[in-house]
Amino acid sequence: MDLSSHVQSFISCETNLLMVAQMTKALYLMDSYLKECDATVASVKEGKFIVLDQTIFYPKGGGQPWDIGKIVRDKDIFNVVYAGKFSGEISHEVDSPGLQEGDKVHCILDWQRRYRLMQSHTAAHVFASLLCKETGALITGNQLGEDKVRFDFSLEEYNRDILELYVDRTNQMLGSDTSVKIYELPKEEAMKIPGIVKMASALPPDIPSLRIVEIVGVDKQADGGTHVKNLKEVGKIKILKTQNKGKNNRRVYFSFE
Repeated sequence: MDLSSHVQSFISCETNLLMVAQMTKALYLMDSYLKECDATVASVKEGKFIVLDQTIFYPKGGGQPWDIGKIVRDKDIFNVVYAGKFSGEISHEVDSPGLQEGDKVHCILDWQRRYRLMQSHTAAHVFASLLCKETGALITGNQLGEDKVRFDFSLEEYNRDILELYVDRTNQMLGSDTSVKIYELPKEEAMKIPGIVKMASALPPDIPSLRIVEIVGVDKQADGGTHVKNLKEVGKIKILKTQNKGKNNRRVYFSFE
């Protein structure tokens, strides 16, 4: 059976992959470079959990951390300390009560943090794509961060030299003038592309379309996260440490230079 049908969806979050009907318009899916936007408060729960009609804040999912920033109403500032998706809706947790349904607000992203996560996510796609295609390893988990990334994967032999090899291979690509494209495809069409979804059986049957992240000539997969537009925006990676987590279970941490 083809490797792509076995590999766990380590970066994609199924609830973020699709353009489904929801109260909040997820602007980050269409443009990861948006730093600010206007919005209207759609609902408020317990005074601090805010749903907007549209947002630039990425909710935690698929190994990518949530965005932080500010929601501003006139002169009042509400710091966004967490963003998550619950029952299909994006909820923003703010640090103080006061926002009301119907309020017109302005959202400001912590752009430095977001951009680092975009660089991290794109680099992770390159590394994982090389590892999966050339070793047959299965990615079993990951966690993105501003300064480091953690990968868990299956590999028969625990050998740091193998990991160093694929870090070197990744670094040969990072920094090159290679485009990263994001677009939508109908599910039926997308599913015909080998490896486009790493865990197809986990997707609900009524999904109409998939969001595709394509690193031209390197990787193509369904993904709901934020990415840079070109590999030349990403610096080099460096292994921090590796761990043997048991039978066919290896872990690697790498940082960014």
